[in-house]
Amino acid sequence: MNRPKKSLGQNFLQDKNIIKKIIDAFNPTENETIVEIGPGKGALTDELITKKINLFGVEIDKNLCEELRIKYPNLQLVNKDFLKVDFEKDITNTRCRVIGNIPYYATSQILLKLFENHRLIKDALIMMQLEVAQRLISQPKTKEYGILSVYTNFYSEAKLLFKVSKNVFYPKPEVDSAVVHFKFNEKLELNEIEIELFRIIIRTAFNQRRKTLRNSLRKLINVENQEKLKFDFNRRAEELSLNDFLYLAKNFKP
Repeated sequence: MNRPKKSLGQNFLQDKNIIKKIIDAFNPTENETIVEIGPGKGALTDELITKKINLFGVEIDKNLCEELRIKYPNLQLVNKDFLKVDFEKDITNTRCRVIGNIPYYATSQILLKLFENHRLIKDALIMMQLEVAQRLISQPKTKEYGILSVYTNFYSEAKLLFKVSKNVFYPKPEVDSAVVHFKFNEKLELNEIEIELFRIIIRTAFNQRRKTLRNSLRKLINVENQEKLKFDFNRRAEELSLNDFLYLAKNFKP
């Protein structure tokens, strides 16, 4: 029996009621292509494998992969770090659904990976640290509001479905979790060039969130060009809505 590896952030879900609640919320239907991030010991896989679906599992732990291959011969297993997976080459080039109990240490990177692949993902049901989940759905003018909040709002419609106690995992983590559902936008409001500018503006603004945009964005948008835009640069990053950031990306003048 493989012991949980702290280095991989392994906390295995054990409560059958929570497992059922997650699967019911996800509601997989026949013939769907579903990707499970980190099947682990198969808590969710046990339920998913019984459905008439096209199921893939992406698991980084080689030892767990050996167990999973024996336990679930029909599971299409990809032994890779999810962050290094190429959806089209390793899994599918058609729109799929994603589910997973993800490690706390990699939450932000995994979410960004999902956002980058929004055209190939219909929706995702992800269990993550409660604090991060609250940041994702936070609103402007709150301390939780930040880069991930804006990205989440841009790429998807996100909803925190329910909280999960730390007591239902082994080993028990230090904090509670939450299950969040993401419905991804297949088409975005910005083109590729504007998206890159959008990301640069957001990162620059929030990395100096105590400064007004007039100062934090000065190196990107000089004072002369700031004056030409119909925009209040005396605000701070946490005061801006998604539409404000979209406006800057569309009208960006270096």
